[in-house]
Amino acid sequence: MGAFNSSLVTLRFFGDDLVPEQVSALLGARPTVSYLKGEERVGSHTGTVLVAKTGSWRLSAVDRIPEDLDAQIFEVLEQLTQDLTVWESLARYRPDVYCGLFMGSGNDGTSLSAEALLAMGLRGISLGLEIYDFDEE
Repeated sequence: MGAFNSSLVTLRFFGDDLVPEQVSALLGARPTVSYLKGEERVGSHTGTVLVAKTGSWRLSAVDRIPEDLDAQIFEVLEQLTQDLTVWESLARYRPDVYCGLFMGSGNDGTSLSAEALLAMGLRGISLGLEIYDFDEE
């Protein structure tokens, strides 16, 4: 089993009443991308004006080649408060770590350390994996 060719990681919060500045103040960091529900923004690929269906706060790690999910997860979490009561107060925004994994062959794999899983679990962060086939264009 080979390693994934590359990976991306983003911590995400979503909610109709989410105010990005408030989340930033609680977590102690500025997001990579954020918007309020109803806010207009321009699609980065299409240039189309989009209206946010819900509020969002996202903090991304630097993409890795080759894949290194553990390093990316800690890159994000180390920028943020360690106060678990703050994380508990943000649970209503369904925090998750979105991971994009890009295959380099037909049989790639990875694992997460117990430390990364524990760090996410203590903060109530779920894990989402999206795996891209190496044959996709």
